[in-house]
Amino acid sequence: MSIPVFIGVTLILFGGAAYMMGQAIAITWRPVLHVLAYGMLLGAGDRFLIFALFGGELTSLTGYLVDTVAIIAIGLLAFRITRVNRMVSQYPWLYRRSGFFSWAEISE
Repeated sequence: MSIPVFIGVTLILFGGAAYMMGQAIAITWRPVLHVLAYGMLLGAGDRFLIFALFGGELTSLTGYLVDTVAIIAIGLLAFRITRVNRMVSQYPWLYRRSGFFSWAEISE
């Protein structure tokens, strides 16, 4: 697999889908393990698209793992950002933002 194919298909196309997946899972208050499960499915779709369009190897375990790790990382990033935004906007009397990826309880 070439670097431009990885960047275009995995990072841009499926990375965008993974970002939306992470947001959707966080908005609906599902557990973070759903990001892993859906990320593995997106990884399989990514591997098939690379195989079908660019002649990549369909059954490449290392290719699947690299693609899936990148997709899950993007999904987890989106999940955390969305969960933090949700917590501080939905419960402003309880929590304040304490960083880009975290919130803290408001102490009286």
